[in-house]
Amino acid sequence: MRHEMPPLDEVRRITQKKRDAWWTVLLVDPVATPLVRQTAMRTRITPNQLTWGALVLGLVSAACFAMGDWRWLIAGAVVYHLSFILDCMDGKVARLTGTGSVFGAWLDFVFDRVRVMLCAAALMAGQYQRTGETEYVWLVAVVIFLDGLRYINSLEIFKTRHTMRKQIKVRLRAARRADNEAELAFMEDLLRDNPEADIEQDRNAAAGETVPEEGSAVATLARQRQVIDLNQEFRHRFPLYLRMRSFLLRHRVRSHLVSGIEFQMAVFIIGPLFDAVIPVTIVAGAGLLLFELAIVYKLLLSTRDFARTIDTFERAVGIPALVGATAPTDTGS
Repeated sequence: MRHEMPPLDEVRRITQKKRDAWWTVLLVDPVATPLVRQTAMRTRITPNQLTWGALVLGLVSAACFAMGDWRWLIAGAVVYHLSFILDCMDGKVARLTGTGSVFGAWLDFVFDRVRVMLCAAALMAGQYQRTGETEYVWLVAVVIFLDGLRYINSLEIFKTRHTMRKQIKVRLRAARRADNEAELAFMEDLLRDNPEADIEQDRNAAAGETVPEEGSAVATLARQRQVIDLNQEFRHRFPLYLRMRSFLLRHRVRSHLVSGIEFQMAVFIIGPLFDAVIPVTIVAGAGLLLFELAIVYKLLLSTRDFARTIDTFERAVGIPALVGATAPTDTGS
């Protein structure tokens, strides 16, 4: 036996994300988490080996898809889901055993993209050979483009938010020289690891309450800190969405219902299982684009909160304007 492992409930707490894609929460974690515990207890398999195993199964899935026949489509869909389970296990094993690495994260990301490209090409080529319909040729490009767009958009939004935070911290340092300010914290950081407080924040915003009550979970998190919330305008505009989001958070499901994960599962599992590759891919692609646009719109509202925050710092302590400090344009690497 390799390690004395904690009970399954503790493994869930350590390995499962506090919010995740609904496909992962409902269809992957119930299988992957017990397997992770057994893998860590009884084997010396590393996270990188699991990443390689996911790629190999992805290649097997692509080979099945290339055959074109509906029986092979079902086999390819099943193998693809097994591949995704392994892909989820590598990160869980890394968190449970403390064996994660920066290179492992890179390997996981690159292999995911390779698997999507190969499976998309094989699936559409097999269906084109079977039916002769040229729509499948175009769908190869569509699937690869949308998969890439999702991750490029995510990276650029992260960089933009990082730039806004950096500029706010510059302002805070200047403010501290003028006055004794509390420690800075960002509301999204405080809420990310505290789902109950996140739900409470949404509930208060949906009810039109902008200041948390004394003794509430949000107030407890924010005590002794200067909290910056760059999602105030978004919460104010969409109270009905916040109620739905709170319901999902209670079940550990993130509100981004059609992410890259759901898009992949639709194209490579649902479409092949029901022999409906074209309509499922179109619907899933439209859903992915819709949610990506929603994320971009949320970022737009965050930039307005950012501008108001910068303006508040300047008016409060009379800090002279810094070049580029009122627009998060520094997104270069």
